[in-house]
Amino acid sequence: MSDRSGFGHQTTADEVLDGIDLSGRLVLITGGASGLGHETARAMAAKGAQIIIAARDMEKGEAAMTAIHGSVPDAQIEVMQLDLADLDSIRAFTTLFLREHPRLDLLINNAGVMACAQATTKDGFEMQFGTNHLGHFLLTNRLRPALEASAKEGRKPRVVTLSSRAHHTAPVDLDDPNYKQATYEKWEAYGRSKSANALFALELDKRGRDTGLRSYAVHPGGIMTNLGRHLTDEDIAMLMARFSQSDDQPGFKTIPQGAATSCYAATAPELADIGGMYLEDCGQTFVNDDLKGDKAGQRSWIMDADVASKLWTLSEELVSEQFA
Repeated sequence: MSDRSGFGHQTTADEVLDGIDLSGRLVLITGGASGLGHETARAMAAKGAQIIIAARDMEKGEAAMTAIHGSVPDAQIEVMQLDLADLDSIRAFTTLFLREHPRLDLLINNAGVMACAQATTKDGFEMQFGTNHLGHFLLTNRLRPALEASAKEGRKPRVVTLSSRAHHTAPVDLDDPNYKQATYEKWEAYGRSKSANALFALELDKRGRDTGLRSYAVHPGGIMTNLGRHLTDEDIAMLMARFSQSDDQPGFKTIPQGAATSCYAATAPELADIGGMYLEDCGQTFVNDDLKGDKAGQRSWIMDADVASKLWTLSEELVSEQFA
């Protein structure tokens, strides 16, 4: 296996996976039709993984599958329809998935929406919290029988949930998750959802570790992808200025660089016996509660076990399902 000690900001997905054999591993990637999810699918398919792309738009998903076959001709890949902003869609997806795939080795919760105008999901949740967190919360828990089947076979399944450095913007609000009282602000709402993603990864790891399931949250870095489809010119200028001025994160990443930390969290041998952490630049990071800047590291609030447990209970209430 190649030297893994030099991974960092510029490491690519292919470099992370160098020397990793994913033959026989079943990988489900949400939002795999474009951007980071597409690159994660391609890179893992090239290492022998069987890939399932979950896509809201089947036409785009099938186009992504065709593109991956263009670079990985023998890729094992299929596309399934999933809308994370619709609980009925998630339930239908998971029912079909478990019927066809009783075992799941790696789940990459990659899909999301960022900084959109105020809107609600089909079920009435604030769009960013409902899609980014609640959608993946329900999806992951309904797929746990397949993940646990993998664990029973000693395959050490993992769940990787994409968070973001945007979690610095705001912690979760357990009292008003859907902006029923507070005035909506799109970046705050995005930050809340990304804090929720990290807290979910923390609590899932606590609940799954005894069965052999590990969970991680990932900050992929600043990347221009379809995730930014709601951004205004002013938003883009702000982000470009922020990243260009950051000493610890020199500029935007390419898509292959952005997919690297997801691939690292999903496969790194050095993470086999640890989980529940927030990763960036293909490695563990540190607590940084300097609220004056936007530097590397994680806010302490995403490692608050009590809040993570309360968020889990609230999420169960909101989706009307309970999970161990």
